[in-house]
Amino acid sequence: MDKPLPAPSRVLLVGASGTLGRAVAGELSARHDLLSAGRNSGELRLDLTDSDSIRAALAQAGPLDAVVCAAGNVHFAPLLQIGAAGWQVGLDDKLMGQVNLSLLAAEYLREGGSITLTGGVLADQPIRQGASASLVNGALEAFVRAAAIELPRGLRINLVSPTVLLEAMPAYAPYFRGFEPVPAARAALAYARSVEGAETGKVYRVH
Repeated sequence: MDKPLPAPSRVLLVGASGTLGRAVAGELSARHDLLSAGRNSGELRLDLTDSDSIRAALAQAGPLDAVVCAAGNVHFAPLLQIGAAGWQVGLDDKLMGQVNLSLLAAEYLREGGSITLTGGVLADQPIRQGASASLVNGALEAFVRAAAIELPRGLRINLVSPTVLLEAMPAYAPYFRGFEPVPAARAALAYARSVEGAETGKVYRVH
């Protein structure tokens, strides 16, 4: 049997300190040189709402084989109470933050490198007070499918869409009645599939 293809070796993980990010770090760190980045923690400082911050972190990281984002904020509130500022949170942070991260990462990734973004179950299964998250997650899925056909140099881009995490249920259970939560470690497997696989333009649903 032929030996498997070598996996990417230098991975930048944005949001490594969160519940999902810690699980992704645990999954990838055994096989990769993992660099962590975040707004207030990690080896590199990276603010998704600031393109200059994203570029500075990528430049500091040096040549990369993969960029993974497990971060992004949205505002939860009743539909008619979200308001302009509330909508803008998700648009500036989770949506355009990950879009800008992808576009800038394309300049720093080695040929054949990969980008993995994070969406969520609310793109498919909306809940009360989750309209902003549904909007952002749906837009991210569309972006990934479109970007996959235009990225240069064999670069790949995918998105992981996890449901509510088991570890988050103490805080979120009232909003996700009837949803079956998944452990963060299970969601992390989808990130490994994106980083170490060969597909592009895919949405990996962990529901």
